[in-house]
Amino acid sequence: MSSTTFLSPDQALATLKEYESGDGLSLRELMDTRRNGQGGLTYNDFLVLPGKIDFPASEVSLQTKVTKKITLNSPFLSSPMDTVTETQMAIAIALHGGLGIIHHNCSAQEQAAMVRKVKKYENGFITDPICLGAGDLVEDALEIKEKLGFGGIPITETGKVGGKLLGIVTGRDVQFRDASAPLADVMTTDLVTGNSGISLQEANQIIRDSKKGKLPIVDAQGNLVSLLARSDLLKNQNFPLASKLPESKQLYCGAAIGTREADKDRLRLLVEAGLDVVVLDSSQGNSIYQIEFIQWIKSTFPDLQVIAGNVVTREQAAQLIAVGADALRIGMGSGSICITQEVMAVGRPQGTAVFAVSEFARKFGVPTIADGGIQNVGHIAKALALGASAVMMGGMLAGTTESPGEYFYHEGKRVKTYRGMGSIEAMEHQKKKPASGVVAAKVKAAGISVAPSGDDNAATARYFSEADAVKVAQGVSGDVVDKGPLSKFVPYLYTGLQHSLQDVGVKSVELFREGADKGQVRFELRTASAQAEGGVSNLHSYTKRLFA
Repeated sequence: MSSTTFLSPDQALATLKEYESGDGLSLRELMDTRRNGQGGLTYNDFLVLPGKIDFPASEVSLQTKVTKKITLNSPFLSSPMDTVTETQMAIAIALHGGLGIIHHNCSAQEQAAMVRKVKKYENGFITDPICLGAGDLVEDALEIKEKLGFGGIPITETGKVGGKLLGIVTGRDVQFRDASAPLADVMTTDLVTGNSGISLQEANQIIRDSKKGKLPIVDAQGNLVSLLARSDLLKNQNFPLASKLPESKQLYCGAAIGTREADKDRLRLLVEAGLDVVVLDSSQGNSIYQIEFIQWIKSTFPDLQVIAGNVVTREQAAQLIAVGADALRIGMGSGSICITQEVMAVGRPQGTAVFAVSEFARKFGVPTIADGGIQNVGHIAKALALGASAVMMGGMLAGTTESPGEYFYHEGKRVKTYRGMGSIEAMEHQKKKPASGVVAAKVKAAGISVAPSGDDNAATARYFSEADAVKVAQGVSGDVVDKGPLSKFVPYLYTGLQHSLQDVGVKSVELFREGADKGQVRFELRTASAQAEGGVSNLHSYTKRLFA
């Protein structure tokens, strides 16, 4: 018998140096269509190879830049779809470190009101608190609570901020009271206040010690300057990852608009409401409409961050970067409810699109957002590996408690409607009727805009089809299973992504992208058989629980 000589175990690491490159493929080798022989790749067509784990998953940072000036603690954005993102979704995802983009398939006033509610949800010093006068009625305070969702309303001589502080009306003050009673009869006058110029830290300490719900800040003459809310302290404690403006401590909020002349007036209302970032919502972003609109935004609102798109090629990206886009949205036809590739024969597989555009945009310091095709945590990790700074999700977040719409039962399962913005249903969406005269007057007095009817439908504008006699659908309508509250679902995504990066052996999103770019993070193509192997098989039945 012939004997075989084996190397000793302590030579294992040294032997790796004999190989010309690491195991698997570099990112560029993976995405070389001539090499892989498959053309464009989707997220399912490849895997990331594991690295070395020498740290706990809890140490992985998911902080990322989503525009040139905005950094988030979670790389999650909600899609501007009318069955995905309105006020509740935007607030919830921002509290968990992401960013909500409010849809524009509604009137400009409705959209601005949603942005305003997000911005007023969490504050440091509230410099423009809604106030009432002593002669206003209990029903006025109840109206504000119903429309804005909070109580604790300062009462001043003028009924406005800047007037002499007289008292505060809380929810308990007006509970069980006659709606026609004047607030002077019910307001709390025994107040704890802070002096103008106090630091946020000092003001928070007063709230803790006094156990009050609100802390009015007054000047030397007793005039109301600003307000601090105890609820914000609790939010800070419960949501440490919340994405907030550093100076005001307000939640970040984004909104989508089109690129038509009327959208300029819409954007003015949104900026007035406190908008941080605007998404120019188009299925094909390389248009003269979007290019000229970006130029107008940059000259009119130079501090407003602009996410442009959608794009899938370097050529498209270059046009938008050249006119000042602060981030790019990548994807055309890859969404679960999108049929653009099928109907229009135009688009690109999402994996290839994310890689090509991100590699190009990185040269100019422009972050990219992978929009569409995200079906699980693994897809999020792959999008980041390909160069995206964040992912935008529609179907993944549809069906959560915070998404718009009511639950109903379909074939025995609790579901919510989910539709593409290119669907006929979205294009034919009818606007809500304006509020009645009495309600409208009170809501307006409380600082909320009242929506008129008759705005153009945003879904048709997104696909450049406003004037078409025949509407050609580029999306479908359906329903998705109840996913429960975002307070459980987003932490599942966050923790799952941390573990994914831990398996790769990187401690942050930034190191993940750098490792992929330098060839240190390695990849492997997947055949159809390999994809089947990676799924569940050989079971009579099974239950798939994603988190607990």
